[in-house]
Amino acid sequence: MSRLPVIVGFGGFNAAGRSSGHQGFRRMVLESLPECERQETLAGLGVMMGLVRCQEGQWCDDQGQALTLAQIEAQFGDAIRAGSLIRRIDGRFFDVDSVHWQKSAKLNIEEGTQSFILKARDLPEPVPENWTVTELEERQVRVDISQSLEVKLDSYRDMPVKSAGQLPQGFNPEDLYNARFHPRALQLAVIGASDAVRSMGIEWAQVAASVLPDEVGVYASNVMSQMDENGFGGLLKSRLLGGRVTTKQCPLGLNSMPADFVNAYILGSVGHTGAIAGACASFLYNLRAAVEDISSGRCRVAVVGNAEAPITSEIIDGYATMGALATEEKLKKIDGSDDTDPARSSRPFGENCGFTIAESSQYIVLMDDELALELGADIHGAVNDVFINADGYKKSISAPGPGNHITFAKAVASARAIVGDEVVRQRSMVHAHGSSTPQNRVTESQIFDQVAEYFGITDWPVAAIKAFVGHSLSPASGDQLIASLGTFKYGMVPGVKTIDRVADDVFADRLNIQVADFTPQEGIDVAFLNSKGFGGNNATASVLSPKVVDQMLEKRYGADRFARYQALREQTRTQAEQYDQAALRGDFGTIYQFGEGLIDESKIEFVDGEIRLPGFAKAVNLDLPNRFDDMV
Repeated sequence: MSRLPVIVGFGGFNAAGRSSGHQGFRRMVLESLPECERQETLAGLGVMMGLVRCQEGQWCDDQGQALTLAQIEAQFGDAIRAGSLIRRIDGRFFDVDSVHWQKSAKLNIEEGTQSFILKARDLPEPVPENWTVTELEERQVRVDISQSLEVKLDSYRDMPVKSAGQLPQGFNPEDLYNARFHPRALQLAVIGASDAVRSMGIEWAQVAASVLPDEVGVYASNVMSQMDENGFGGLLKSRLLGGRVTTKQCPLGLNSMPADFVNAYILGSVGHTGAIAGACASFLYNLRAAVEDISSGRCRVAVVGNAEAPITSEIIDGYATMGALATEEKLKKIDGSDDTDPARSSRPFGENCGFTIAESSQYIVLMDDELALELGADIHGAVNDVFINADGYKKSISAPGPGNHITFAKAVASARAIVGDEVVRQRSMVHAHGSSTPQNRVTESQIFDQVAEYFGITDWPVAAIKAFVGHSLSPASGDQLIASLGTFKYGMVPGVKTIDRVADDVFADRLNIQVADFTPQEGIDVAFLNSKGFGGNNATASVLSPKVVDQMLEKRYGADRFARYQALREQTRTQAEQYDQAALRGDFGTIYQFGEGLIDESKIEFVDGEIRLPGFAKAVNLDLPNRFDDMV
């Protein structure tokens, strides 16, 4: 009997704000929310952005003047909307109109020699042969040159890419804990994973005490490593810029650090750790590993996620040079205008010209179904399967291929085996990779159309949330999963609001792609998350709604035990709501235990087939069975 991996916590941060409590999803469908929920969502974002404060449970402005939710919307609503989701890259990253770079130049000597004075300590090593050096007073030297001189000159140029999916304006992850010069992606990992753990409504200590120490797993990574100044970015350019490498840049730059930080500073876990990278499908690669380990019983609790911070001029240069990003000039050409709206740079399935890069951190907490019932965890959905397939022989590493046909069709077939044909045909939806490139809109929609025809689906709801939050690379499918949970909760499918209409070359006959939010009449019980990555990294996940999971659990455990679980779950929901309300008011309570609860290795005991660790309620079992007893 396979254990069902159920989602009991979720959290993170992206351009839509905080993920837990469905706050980020609510930002995407803001126009379609009831007034009270819309205003509360705006107020929470206003606090994150520093526009609104909360004192003694009262909303107020920066002068301490009390505000109602309606007043917050009236005074700050426009700024909050403009300062979230995709927008023009702001100056905290770099000036898109004046990006610093080095220009190579050759200075030719007209007649005789040329001289200049500099400090002796600034002489290059070794001194070039055509330099004549004369010592002067005050530790200076004069250099005479008779030949040409090659130099680097500070220059500034326009960045053709102007927009990105950035955290809400004014929100700084380093303010939530003692960041200690952490690269931005690791800051995002800490606050995102903490948000997910705290969203459970169950203290982590209680969860950890309920399982063996090695039955916890963390599956997380990123694709671009940490490429800002505090990570590999600073490491690689420090010598060329005349700086020094720090002791942290090399280790903190590794792409396994989003998992390592969760283990070391949030969970204090001694269980399984994994950092799987599969380009833009990395979240689903990590999710598959966790699902397989929980289903097989190797793991009972898993924290899964990715954190990426790719908004650097160097990374954007790289993708832009490939022609993968939407540039201002291309957007103007599509619009037939001298102006373009940065907020509409990502246009999945519409007339588009490239993707919009983004930063994000998304984490979920998975448990096996039995543990979830035991603890009274609130179940937001379940992941029944994740499929991964390559493309076979390729002529271009970035071109799509047949692997996604396999992953997507198998995901639909897997869900059909559980819920049946009718649910798949009438109550399922697709979260498209929807990268906003001309090639993607054709190739991905063709896959959806072909699979829909095979399974008898005629009006398949399709969402493409990169229109709101951009393409965050490794966490991109985490963004999709969080949005799926929002659809399960509210019944709404986010529309692709950045396009005027679906492009003519999209295979849309069997697809329902709307430009406004919509609520399918039959509801949504299954979501298919599709992801495509450079190199042939294709993955598709099948996610079941809480309604379906409840039905499955009641059938497996019986009405009486399920009723007891429901009663216990109410307390969990109350505690989760308390965290959500505190976070709305700026009290995130970020978990970051640096140097706390260290294990005294001298007190580790090996006794009666167990390893007993100080500080852990249960022991690690050493009485392992022979997995190959039929061969021995």
